[in-house]
Amino acid sequence: MIRSFLCLLAICPLLHAAPPNIVLMLADDLGYGDLPAFGAKDVRTPHLDRLAAEGVKFTQAYANGPECTPSRTAIHTGRHPQRPGGLECPLGTGNVGRYDDAIRLREQNDLGLPPRMAVLAPALKQAGYATALIGKWHLGYEPKFNPLDQGYDRFFGILGGNVDYYRHVELSDIPVFIEGRTPVTRTGYMTDLFRDEAVKWVRQQEPQKPFFLFLSFTAPHFPFQPPGTADEPMPTAEQWTKGTRANYVKMIENMDQAAGAVMAALKETGADDNTLVVFASDHGAMEPGSNAPWRDFKETLFEGGIRTPVLARWPARMKAGTVDDRPWTLMDLTASFLQFAHATPPDGRPLDGHPVLVDVVEGRDTAPRDFFWRARRGERTWRAVRSGGLKWIAREDAGSPAEEWLFDLTSDAVESTDLKTARADDVTRLRSLMSAWEREVRPER
Repeated sequence: MIRSFLCLLAICPLLHAAPPNIVLMLADDLGYGDLPAFGAKDVRTPHLDRLAAEGVKFTQAYANGPECTPSRTAIHTGRHPQRPGGLECPLGTGNVGRYDDAIRLREQNDLGLPPRMAVLAPALKQAGYATALIGKWHLGYEPKFNPLDQGYDRFFGILGGNVDYYRHVELSDIPVFIEGRTPVTRTGYMTDLFRDEAVKWVRQQEPQKPFFLFLSFTAPHFPFQPPGTADEPMPTAEQWTKGTRANYVKMIENMDQAAGAVMAALKETGADDNTLVVFASDHGAMEPGSNAPWRDFKETLFEGGIRTPVLARWPARMKAGTVDDRPWTLMDLTASFLQFAHATPPDGRPLDGHPVLVDVVEGRDTAPRDFFWRARRGERTWRAVRSGGLKWIAREDAGSPAEEWLFDLTSDAVESTDLKTARADDVTRLRSLMSAWEREVRPER
C-alpha cells in the first residue's frame, strides 16, 4: 500500500521513465550448458558473452514447458500455456494435434493460439509500440492464427516448428515460410535471413516511437544443418533429427553472430542505451545439445528439460555483470515488458506471470511462489511442482503405473537423490497443490 502511494506521488522511477525499446531473442532447443556464460567449453559466442558481461545472467529461469509451443504460448499470453487448450505439446509437422485435446481442436480447424488470447504484442501495440515478429511462430498454421492478427505489425518467418535451413520447407506440403500473410521464396541460410530482416527492421524504426522486436530463431533446432553446407542434399525423414555436436555448435555460433548484428544495429541507430535486450532459450536441449549440469533433456520436466539460460541487458537501468539466482519463468517476461511499457492486458484480466525484471531493475527481492508444469504428448503426461526448494515430478503413461520423484533442489540441484519415500508428507502436499492448480487452469475452449 505504501509503495503504491509513493508511486502515485511520482517517486516510483518506472512511471516517469521513457518506455524502453524491447528486443527478445529466443533460441530454439538451446541447452543451459550450450553457452560459455553458463559453462560451455566447446562453443564460442563473443556477442552473447558480452551481453552477459554488460547485463544480468539468470541461473534459475525456467521455461513454462519442455517443448516449443507451450513455452511460446506462455510468452505471448503471459499466462500458463494450459489455458488456451491444445497447446501443451508442439503442433506436429503439417498441423497435427499430438494429444486428445489438440486432436479435437485440429478436427475443428482450431489448433493454434486464438488472437483474443494474445496479450504481449497487442498490449505493447496499444501502448504505442511498433511490433515485429521475425522467425519461428509455431502457434498455428491456419490463416486465422497469423501473427498480424495477434498484435504484430510485421511478420517474416515460419509457421511450423522446424524447416530445412536452406530450402525453408518442412516435411509436409504446407507452405510455411511467410512474409505477412503470403508464402515467400528467399535464397540463403535461415538464421541469416532472420538476422538481415531484424537488422533492417531496427534501422527503419522512428527514434520517437518505442519498438518491440521478437527475434525467434529456429537455431539450433533440428535439422542440424550448419552454415556452409547448402550443397548437401535435404535430410530425409530418418536423418531429420540426427546430428553431430560439431554441427550443432556451428549453428549456435552463427546465431551468436546474428544476435551481435542486431545489437550493433541498436548502437548504430542510437537506440542501444534505452533498449532492453533479453536472450533466452524456449526450453532445454535434445542431444547433441547440453543441459549440463542439469538432469535429462527436452520433453521431460527434470531440470534439463525446463531450465533455460537467460541473459538481459539494459544499459540505462541494469547493473552490468550481475548474476541473479531467483527462480522465475519465461511468462514473467510478459508481465515485465508490459510494466516497463506502461501497458495493460487488452482483455483486462490479470496475468499469471510476475514482473521479475522490474524487481531486478528496482533492486528488490521477488516474493516466493510455487511453480507448476504439465506437459502432454500422446498418452504420456508429465506434471511437476516446485515449492521453495522442493520439486515433485510425476510421469504417467496410459496403461502403466505413474512414476514419481521428489527432490530437494537446495541441496541436490542435479536431482540425483529421490526423497519420495523419506518425505511422503511433502509428496502428498505437492500433489494436492498440483491438483488445485490443474482445476484453476482448465482450458478455456
